[in-house]
Amino acid sequence: MKQEIIINLPIVADEVPNLREMVGWDGRYSDYPTLFERCNFWAGLRDEENKLIAFGYVAGMGLQHGYMEDIIVHPKFQKKGIGESLVRKLLQEAERVGLEIVTLTYDSKHTSFYIRSGLTPCSGGLWRRKD
Repeated sequence: MKQEIIINLPIVADEVPNLREMVGWDGRYSDYPTLFERCNFWAGLRDEENKLIAFGYVAGMGLQHGYMEDIIVHPKFQKKGIGESLVRKLLQEAERVGLEIVTLTYDSKHTSFYIRSGLTPCSGGLWRRKD
């Protein structure tokens, strides 16, 4: 399989929610297609059957800082370097558009993945709305 990660790959609204559900996350169907209008850029990869198998995006004000989110690889295609390629492609695009800082949050079990992908671990904080 040719692994060409494409910036701003054309994506139909339900493809990302479907991919999110394949990895066990909430689909967040209401976020799409609005997310594509509001984020700085996204990247994706399709398989030989033209199915979306990888996705991630960077959002923010488009000034100095961006936030990377939803790094997703279809379970059948994990552990093949696609996730690292996806993150690196997003970081290259961030550099190209002039972002100086890209942050993301992740579960500590993924620390080595993100280090290999080009990020430096750091501390941070999290706020969540109480339901």
